Amino acid sequence: MTSTMTLRAVTRRNRSGSPSRSRARSVLRRLFMIFALPAILVGLWWLGSAGSTNYLNPPLSTIVGQFWATWFGGETFTDTRFYRDVVPSFLRILAGYGIALALGIALGVLIGSYRSLRAFLEPVLEFFRAIPPPVLVPIFILFMGIGNEMKIAVIAIGCLWPILLNTVEGVRALDPVQQDIARSYRFTQLGRILKITLPGASPQIVTGARQALSIGIILMVISEMFAAMDGLGFSIVQFQRSFAIPQMWGGVILLGLMGVLFALIFRLITGRILKWYFGYLQSQRGGS
Repeated sequence: MTSTMTLRAVTRRNRSGSPSRSRARSVLRRLFMIFALPAILVGLWWLGSAGSTNYLNPPLSTIVGQFWATWFGGETFTDTRFYRDVVPSFLRILAGYGIALALGIALGVLIGSYRSLRAFLEPVLEFFRAIPPPVLVPIFILFMGIGNEMKIAVIAIGCLWPILLNTVEGVRALDPVQQDIARSYRFTQLGRILKITLPGASPQIVTGARQALSIGIILMVISEMFAAMDGLGFSIVQFQRSFAIPQMWGGVILLGLMGVLFALIFRLITGRILKWYFGYLQSQRGGS
């Protein structure tokens, strides 16, 4: 039996080749999965818009040709439109998303840990959850004006609910045995949160944080379109109003690239946080 298993392992290793070659194939496969569809879509757009005379649908070559001069043209980096409009958008979403993340996790752990508090607050939480986040923009403009505080507050409030509610559900789903073990070992309340509650609820928290990131990008753009003096959303609207259509499409492309960048950073961070969870799932699949 042992010799048969050894023979099968040797056969599989011979078929797959050397470990370095296997890793190279894995990297190439991953790169193909990441870039294949975007390359196809860009190619279709390039070919489909080539020679277009439609004012609202300029050729992609024209959009790309004016992209660098529009966003990065200037004697110094501080003179570029990227610095004046895109950097403030980055800072706003980072501030709003960071506030929502801190408040959502803290309140979610508190509400999820106490059943009576959860039952008391659940109707109110569901009420605010049902309100579409973009509706908040004119309300916040009315009370807070059009400054940075308004935009950060809109992003923070819109991102708060998915993080908060997912954290509550993650804490609720914790195994009671883990809580009993923590009590038997006389963990402090802070130790119980750091060693039991947060790690156990982290998959659900990450799910809410991922949803909140998409909402934050949407609210960032909408708040800058309504009332602003700078920002990526402001630039896109200004280009549209001045009929600078290639520049407007360039802003839309830049917004998409910003979303991709945030998604990659988010995946890198959460990949480290949930490394134990992915290992657990892999062991469960291997065990089955």
